[in-house]
Amino acid sequence: MKAIWNNEVIAHSAVTVVVEGNHYFPMNSLNTLFFKDSDKQTTCAWKGVAHYYDISVNGSLNEAAAWFYPTPKSEASQIKNHVSFWKGVTVVKD
Repeated sequence: MKAIWNNEVIAHSAVTVVVEGNHYFPMNSLNTLFFKDSDKQTTCAWKGVAHYYDISVNGSLNEAAAWFYPTPKSEASQIKNHVSFWKGVTVVKD
């Protein structure tokens, strides 16, 4: 799978975890040049506290377009060390 934004592959992995229709990519599959820490956090009742990354590609910023759960609840343990996307990031088969 590939995650693409602003015509750049920002993540690439042969294996993702799908939860609620979202592909979660392993952290080590991210092209870290494009990711910046964000202060945004949200809470999911069954997954826990989500943290976010801003994505910066070719001079364009997509704020809080990637999220991850550093310490997910036990029901969501399969997404620990994984990142998912929204806000215009396209996920396609490789």
